[in-house]
Amino acid sequence: MTNADTAVYAAGGVVWRLVEGKLSVLLIHRTAYRDVTLPKGKVDPGETLAETAAREIHEETGIRVSLGVPIGVSRYRMPNKRQKIVHYWSAEATDAAIRASAFVPNREIAAIEWVSPKKALKRLSYPVDVEILENFLKFVDDGVLATFPLIVLRHAKAVPREEWKGEDDVRPLSHRGRKQANAAVGQLIAFGPRKIVSSPAVRCMKTVAPLSSTLGRRIEQTPLISQDAWEEGESDARRIVGERVRARKAAVLCSHGPVLPDILSEIALATGTLRGSYLGSASALDTGAFSVVHLSATNPGSGIVAIETHEPKV
Repeated sequence: MTNADTAVYAAGGVVWRLVEGKLSVLLIHRTAYRDVTLPKGKVDPGETLAETAAREIHEETGIRVSLGVPIGVSRYRMPNKRQKIVHYWSAEATDAAIRASAFVPNREIAAIEWVSPKKALKRLSYPVDVEILENFLKFVDDGVLATFPLIVLRHAKAVPREEWKGEDDVRPLSHRGRKQANAAVGQLIAFGPRKIVSSPAVRCMKTVAPLSSTLGRRIEQTPLISQDAWEEGESDARRIVGERVRARKAAVLCSHGPVLPDILSEIALATGTLRGSYLGSASALDTGAFSVVHLSATNPGSGIVAIETHEPKV
């Protein structure tokens, strides 16, 4: 395989804010290239695309964001003939995040600029960036701007049942599972979770323990999404999902393989979304994997906006 055959992966976002009800998007003016583009950058070793997008936006603009809806992928050839593949997400810049920004012009970024979408389409230097912004504006035209995610997480790899002599609900994570739980923190934080809800089973609680510690947020345990309750016909994913949709805040729901289809189905029902095969794909997760279900923050009942699935890093 030649150097030209290996693709370079990168990630970034369309960063937006509302000022007196008017939408603005953030452009960056790069020093060396003398161009105007969207914040983005290459994936670091061991990083996922979502982590890269959040990190690069912060590094280039000084603004910490949580990722919203995925808005497209651009592909183009670099001067060295290698293909560059860039994944983009929508990302709201909150007033607090903007106030906390310590951006100053530097050797990489000469300036950042908030402009109207109309001006942004004219100022962007590259057609691939224009296409990504147009994708973002399609969501805006459909009435979807602010969103929140429900992150449905399958517990990390546990010690196999046949190797465990005790009660199933205290079966611990395996060595790989512990590594998965720690590695998932950066992936999950990229989507800005503010609530952690988990089955009380040890394998679930230990999966979200590193996230809980990093965020400084307690884990809300509920047997309503436990495998034991599911096997006994006493689970109630509907109640848990209903609470989280009404709250309209980013949340992680950590549960078990057999329970995940019920959770995804209840999210569809709670938001008036037509059910289809996509729900099966989003719930058929390997241990340590998760699906991010994006919902409208202003009108959750308008249906699921997008679903993306992320595999474990280890």
